Parts: sequence; C-alpha cells; structure tokens
Amino acid sequence: MPLAFHYRLRVRYAECDAQKVVFNARYGDYIDLAATEFLRALGYGEALLDGRLDYQLVRQTVEWRAPAHYDDVLSISVDSPHQGNTSFTLAFRFRRAGEDAVLASAETVYVLVTPALVKKPLPDDLRASLVSGAPGIVTCHAGWRP
Repeated sequence: MPLAFHYRLRVRYAECDAQKVVFNARYGDYIDLAATEFLRALGYGEALLDGRLDYQLVRQTVEWRAPAHYDDVLSISVDSPHQGNTSFTLAFRFRRAGEDAVLASAETVYVLVTPALVKKPLPDDLRASLVSGAPGIVTCHAGWRP
C-alpha cells in the first residue's frame, strides 16, 4: 500500500493548556488545515480559492490515545476511505513526526455544496482524485526534516 499524504505542523504554545498539552478543540483546527492541504495536493488549490470547490462539515469524530505537547511536530496522514453521492469522508491519523504511535485519529464527513449551499454530486474527477489520494506527498509547515 502506498504511503498516505502527510501534513506536518508544529504545536504552538497558545494551542496548549498549562501542562503544555494540546487542547482537544485544537484538533478540529488541525483537521481543517490537513484537509485543505490534502485537497491542494490533489490539485484543487485554485478551485478552493475561487469557490468552484466548496464543502461543509456534517460529522466529525476524534479519538485520542495519547497527548500531543507544545513544540511537538505532528504528522497528520490523510486519506479518503469513502465517497458517496454528495459526500466524502476523510480519515486523519496524528503522530509525532518520525514516530509510529498514533496519538489521535479522526474521521470527518463533508458534503459538497453549490455557492447557494445546496448539496451537489461529487464530480467524477474529484471522486477519482479522492480514491487515488496523494501518496507520498508531504506538506510541511513545521520546518522539520527527517
């Protein structure tokens, strides 16, 4: 199986509590960043900017196994395990960069919408891109090198 797409970020101080553990709510922010970078890696960056590709979150679940801390570099893998008629699912796995242990996992369901926020079917090219993913591509906003 090919490597998944990875988005890397460094945990900032303001994203943590007094014990330097990442606030639970910040994972939603991280998921949003990783989803956007995944879609950019699939070639949809311009479509996101000009509104040709728009979607809304309809369900998100997160499961935590271990805490992330201030200054950790998180590597978030992203793939799309399911594509429906108007919706698609993205799966996220959070690890410290360079480590195998999963700190948290998440699954998010999005629905594709028109500018008037009406559901619309997934186009064939988007469906194919989601199925293929962006294997081996890493977008790093952390300055981390393996």
